[in-house]
Amino acid sequence: MANAGGTAGARRGGGKYHEVPTHHKAEEYLDAYIAAAGIGESKRTPLFRSVDRRRLLTDRRIERRDVLAMVKRRARTAGLPASICCHTFRATGITAYLNNGGTLEHAQRIAAHESPRTTKLYDRTSDEITLDEIERILI
Repeated sequence: MANAGGTAGARRGGGKYHEVPTHHKAEEYLDAYIAAAGIGESKRTPLFRSVDRRRLLTDRRIERRDVLAMVKRRARTAGLPASICCHTFRATGITAYLNNGGTLEHAQRIAAHESPRTTKLYDRTSDEITLDEIERILI
């Protein structure tokens, strides 16, 4: 289950710990995963675990190369580009946040970036050309 305050934290570069609130949908998905995996009573054990040859959860944490392989498989199945990787979710999250009215300043804090220029590198909001922009062309 999610932390008592609905927060998630992670170590990031430089050994700093960064904590942000957990979106209510992410909390629901995590709770469902924990219940389905039967690991709710397991304390101080990995949340995300590897699977054995029979596709059963083990007590070992999943390795990052296995996570990447899983993301690549799912992307290929969905017909997405081979360039998709775990870091793609960071750009997607920042872009979705900004598209829904979030500010660059808050996105920077959520992403734990030192500079807004770094956050702007992940911003894909200007990649989309809207119909309104095309309608500016007078024919």
